[in-house]
Order: sequence, then structure tokens, then C-alpha cells
Amino acid sequence: MEEKITISAIKADVGGFVGHSSMHPALMEKAKESLESTKNKGIIIDFCVTHCGDDLELIMTHRKGTESGEIHKLAWDIFVECTEVAKELKLYAAGQDLLSDAFSGNIKGMGPGYAEIEILERKSEPIIIFMADKTSPGAWNYPLFKIFADPFNTAGLVIDPKMHDGFVFEVLDIFENR
Repeated sequence: MEEKITISAIKADVGGFVGHSSMHPALMEKAKESLESTKNKGIIIDFCVTHCGDDLELIMTHRKGTESGEIHKLAWDIFVECTEVAKELKLYAAGQDLLSDAFSGNIKGMGPGYAEIEILERKSEPIIIFMADKTSPGAWNYPLFKIFADPFNTAGLVIDPKMHDGFVFEVLDIFENR
């Protein structure tokens, strides 16, 4: 049986460059150095460091499963290291998402946000990660509708008879919890 691969996307606001608008290159470099070292030790398979606004985004692949204490601690430690760099640079709101001084095993309920999924990787496995800062999940409603339900963007809705019925959308009301 094939071994599953885990994709972890973990983000935190560790300090803004020009307010909340961007990420200082020194923070990105610090995170890349830390993840490169971790990759060389075989803890993670691969990674990408990016940002959305002033949120530092760590995207990692590994075989530790979802909600891995080791991976979450890795991300937490990188965010702490980057916060120290942000403080040295006197960046805006340094460490804003690091609400607790002690790491307790996973980042659930703490300042950082994360999304993880385990998959059986195929030869071609395109992945899209939606990132947003200072917005709500509803920001994706229209783009996702356009991707899946608009025949001008999704020609298969017209061409492929299997897709003529379209898609079923489940809309979740996060405010009313239904």
C-alpha cells in the first residue's frame, strides 16, 4: 500500500512591512533557511515559503500526517524566530499571531492558521492553496462559482455530457453554524 503524503499550509502574522501590506524579505529568508535545514534532515519532503499581505505562509510536504506535533512545533519555532527578526527590524505588530509563550503540541486555537490534507500522490498532482489576509472565507465564493459553474470558464459544462447536470454546492453559514 502506498504511503500517504501530507500537505501542511501554516500561516502567521509575525510582523508587517509597511503596516499589514507586505512581508520583509529578511523574514522570508529566515523561514527558508530553517525549512531548508529541516528538509536536509529528512523531516519534511519539500517546502515553499511565501506570504499573503503580512502573513508568513509555510507550505510543507511530509509523511507525518495531519496535526503532527512535530510539524506544528517546527512551524511555531520558525514563527518565533521570524518574530525576533521582525522585532530587530522594528516591523509593524511583530509577533501579532503568537498569542501564547508556550507551545502545547499543536497550533489549533492559537494565533497561527493552518490547513492540512493527506493524499496518495499521483504522478501529476496539481495543488491550489487559497491564501487571504484580513478577509473572511466568503471571499472565495464568487471565484469558486466562476471556476465550477460558469460555462464561459468551464467548457466541460457544455461539451461533456457527464457534466451537464453541473455541480452541487454546499453553502455553509459560519455565523449561524449551519
